[in-house]
Amino acid sequence: MKTRYVFLLTAFAAAVAAVAPAVAQPSQPTSQPSGGMLRTMPHGVYQCALPGDAGGKAFEVQESEGFRIRPSSGYTSPDGSGTYILRGKELTFTRGPKKGERLTRVGTNQLKRGELICTRLTGTD
Repeated sequence: MKTRYVFLLTAFAAAVAAVAPAVAQPSQPTSQPSGGMLRTMPHGVYQCALPGDAGGKAFEVQESEGFRIRPSSGYTSPDGSGTYILRGKELTFTRGPKKGERLTRVGTNQLKRGELICTRLTGTD
């Protein structure tokens, strides 16, 4: 009798294990974070500018938007320092004066938000 009971429990467990993946629903996170690998930006000074016009300057530097990327996912700006996270192509400032601002990586040394483009200046580590 005991052997029969163990056999039935084993068969039932095997059946549940076989059916469980088909029945399970994928978990949906409450907020959809941007996918992609975690990365860091090259260190240095990033100058941000808006496009100019054909009759004047090619671009208008926005001093207040500029920042310096530091080690350990840190940054400094004219208003203070903080941290950022880069997931795939989306950079989000997570602490400090720029908290909540998002930029999209459009090149190795460039980030963009709307018409504002931030470019790493050469020779600035």
